[in-house]
Amino acid sequence: MIKPDCRYFNGEKPCKFKRLCEGCDQYSPMGFRILILKLAAMGDVLRTTAILEPLKKQYPASHITWVVDAASYDLLKKNKYIDRLLTFHSDLRLQLEVEAFDLALSLDKDPRSAALAMRVNAREKKGFGLSSYGNIFPLNPESQYAFDLGIDDDLKFKRNRKSYQEIIFEAIGLPYNREPYVLEVDAESAEYASETLKRSGVHDGSLLVGICPGAGPLFANKSWTIEGYAALIDSLGSLDGVQTILLGGTAETERNARIKSLARAPVLDAGNHHSIAQFSAIVQRCGLIVCGDTLPMHLAIGHGRHVLAIFGPTCPQEIDLYGRGEIIMSTIECAPCYKRTCDIIEHCMVQVPAGLVCEKARNIIETRLRRP
Repeated sequence: MIKPDCRYFNGEKPCKFKRLCEGCDQYSPMGFRILILKLAAMGDVLRTTAILEPLKKQYPASHITWVVDAASYDLLKKNKYIDRLLTFHSDLRLQLEVEAFDLALSLDKDPRSAALAMRVNAREKKGFGLSSYGNIFPLNPESQYAFDLGIDDDLKFKRNRKSYQEIIFEAIGLPYNREPYVLEVDAESAEYASETLKRSGVHDGSLLVGICPGAGPLFANKSWTIEGYAALIDSLGSLDGVQTILLGGTAETERNARIKSLARAPVLDAGNHHSIAQFSAIVQRCGLIVCGDTLPMHLAIGHGRHVLAIFGPTCPQEIDLYGRGEIIMSTIECAPCYKRTCDIIEHCMVQVPAGLVCEKARNIIETRLRRP
């Protein structure tokens, strides 16, 4: 007799234990089936992992399926709370329409996931759906505040004081106790990070400060200035036992090269051809990450590292550093604005003074990372 409700059974090949169902002592029923639809962006995917442990506590005998974009797959593939990780594609709807779930959590204000939420078979749905008019709407009363943040600039930019995690927990009806991200590093990626850093010139026992100047293609104006990062490297270069290292992907190649050429103090370069899992492992090895509102910030938070984050067009109040680091917010009147491009020459990020960033970074190193 087969047991299709077993979390190890898939019906197309032997299970991980290579056993037939009859008489198998590894039978583990899925129990309460939860579907999470959180596709993008990578930083948001990562901070949404804070809900996983509380979900497992609330539903101990449960099976969690998470649907994510391919770009974020590696951030979740080692997550111990996710029973099944699926990559979003157009045909996935056919599969999920056949399945039955007890709870569907649709956490993207994105027509793709919102439409999928409307089509899946779930006894209860929370988060965001897609109306017959083609627009997003809240599926449950608790999601109203998260919905309102998207359509009310005054609420989002001025009045809101809740972090992203607090907002998401509220939307799905979970009590929030500042639960951390869940981020794992596999052994292969950890070894890659060790080899890469050694090859880059990192000394054993040094305090490594990761400099992450990039901002991604969507919000390029979240980047602080090249001159500012060079000044920061020079400032930290006078501290004994501290090494700075430039981090980024292929999009940061030219930017990092310009920073390195401007800096007078020595600065290492970790290269730019890492997978997401490998890059995450490199970030884990840093004591401090200096960056904008970007994926490296979320990776550092997920790994429990100190962060000095520089904000301009986006909202710092939605970020929780969990007491490890500081946020510098541009004081320009129009910030935050969430504009992806800006016509102002002296825009918000340009107006963040290098002296302030240097002071904050040195203070974190001297009072928190070197504290006896």
